[in-house]
Amino acid sequence: MTREVKVGNIWIGRELVLIAGPCVIESEEVCLETAGEIKRITETVNIPFIFKSSYDKANRSSLESFRGPGLGKGLKILTKVKDKVGVPITSDIHCREEIEEASRVLDIIQIPAFLSRQTDLLLAAGRTGKAINVKKGQFLAPEDMQNVVDKLISTGNQNILLTERGTSFGYHNLIVDMRSLPQMRKLGYPVIFDATHSVQLPGGSKTSGGQREFVPALARAATAAGCHGLFLEVHPDPDEALCDGPNMISLKELPHLLKQVKEIDKIVRKDLP
Repeated sequence: MTREVKVGNIWIGRELVLIAGPCVIESEEVCLETAGEIKRITETVNIPFIFKSSYDKANRSSLESFRGPGLGKGLKILTKVKDKVGVPITSDIHCREEIEEASRVLDIIQIPAFLSRQTDLLLAAGRTGKAINVKKGQFLAPEDMQNVVDKLISTGNQNILLTERGTSFGYHNLIVDMRSLPQMRKLGYPVIFDATHSVQLPGGSKTSGGQREFVPALARAATAAGCHGLFLEVHPDPDEALCDGPNMISLKELPHLLKQVKEIDKIVRKDLP
């Protein structure tokens, strides 16, 4: 059986949830606008919503890439989203020094895929007692996430989420093996599918490309394969986004997609272990 993880008033593992927001914090206004609109949409289709946005994208390919406002200012903006919009929040951390301050604000601490094997980072995050969402590295097999789970459990923390975000397929490309979702589900914790980073075309220049046109197909397939939640990077105008625009979807696309995955989830949910 899958262990349910409580985040705010949301039980992840009990019903399909949405983790969504812009790739990076561009401004307070963009975050509040986007979070407010996603909340309105998710309330209409009855899908629990957790807002995400990065205060610092420390793993960009180029030194010239936009990273965000940084830890202090970024957490203040996320706190405003949490208070004004009334939703749980998550962001990714990149070093142990950020964890204490970030854990006072974030409801979920996200570990980036490139750092999913970093033992000291995982242990420090686990010791906060917060829900920890670890994105499976592009270089890891699904069963390798057992080691990640074991590290977090060793801290006494079992508020664990595992996210699939695609696997390296040659240079500058990713592919999603949907078998990874039921394979990771066997580890006993909720499995999230990151449908937007999975269509990324990483590297190759100073900015990563992406194929956002495939996001809906992958999101539907992952829901049918039994994921417990979807991770979507969403922006009012992805073509003008400061980071990861090619693999983000627009707010206007979200209602139709969520209605589809909600219906798919109704069909498969009763058969999930």
